Amino acid sequence: MVDGHGRRISYVRLSVTDRCDLRCRYCMAERMTFAPRPDLLTIDELAKLGDLLVERGVTRIRLTGGEPLVRPGIVDLVRALGRRIGAGLEEVTLTTNGTQLASLAGPLRDAGVRRINVSLDTLDPDRFRHIARRDALGPVLEGIAAARRAGLAIKINMVALRGLNEAEIPAMLRWCAGEGHDLTLIETMPLGTVADDRTDHYLPLDQVRRRLERDFTLSPSLHRTGGPARYYQVAELGCRIGFITPLSANFCDSCNRIRIAATGTVYGCLGHDQKVELRDLLRGGDEEAAKAALDRLVAGKPRAHDFRIDAPAPAVSRHMSVTGG
Repeated sequence: MVDGHGRRISYVRLSVTDRCDLRCRYCMAERMTFAPRPDLLTIDELAKLGDLLVERGVTRIRLTGGEPLVRPGIVDLVRALGRRIGAGLEEVTLTTNGTQLASLAGPLRDAGVRRINVSLDTLDPDRFRHIARRDALGPVLEGIAAARRAGLAIKINMVALRGLNEAEIPAMLRWCAGEGHDLTLIETMPLGTVADDRTDHYLPLDQVRRRLERDFTLSPSLHRTGGPARYYQVAELGCRIGFITPLSANFCDSCNRIRIAATGTVYGCLGHDQKVELRDLLRGGDEEAAKAALDRLVAGKPRAHDFRIDAPAPAVSRHMSVTGG
């Protein structure tokens, strides 16, 4: 699949649920309305969709949510997708908040996952409780430890938030290095309506990088994981740090991704509402129509998002948890 701007689509972020057991302030409202469960693709339907995507040239699938590990049958889905590894698919990965990892890390490893991203914005229990609106730092850290014991490669994703966790970034980098994890920093994105004013907490990552360079030697790295992060080697710590900068340094020119909601809605861009619906086509067994719909979506994929932190309204009304963040 090649879009109208010459970009080959080889990476899909596939949401398995819009539900989450946390309520991070920059991501979700405290009270959310979730999709009715019958509207979600079943595990078998998600697996069949994965097969279709691989046939269309997708080589990487990342399972997302919401929180993917709260979806019953998630390990069965990973196992089904994992059978395609080496037969068109290079890897199945997932992004998780870590709350369910303690019990699922081993089964995920056995099913075919080799690396995961864990969202962790702070190591301070009180700050975690404030940002996530839940008291869950302990289970998250236990989950990360279990994933490490299971042999999973772990990257920590940290949303950089002015006035909330910006002072903790150097300590988080040191902790990640000590635990054997890379760290990726992410700018907050204007998606969906939340109670907090994102403008108050927006922290441009070029500022963060300059501050880090006072204490560390950062050298550009050629390391890539298929996503939008740009990595630097941290000489003093022997680890990498990545920067995802949707606001301060647009990375869309090299975009190789589409996103699929748990309902089977496919989005060409995180910051636009351009979409096609696959659920009814999959349930009707019309695979050729599903392929044609994907081709239409990819052909019309926007060149770039238009995120502006100071816009009067979010770029799109849907929350990140809907799109497969």
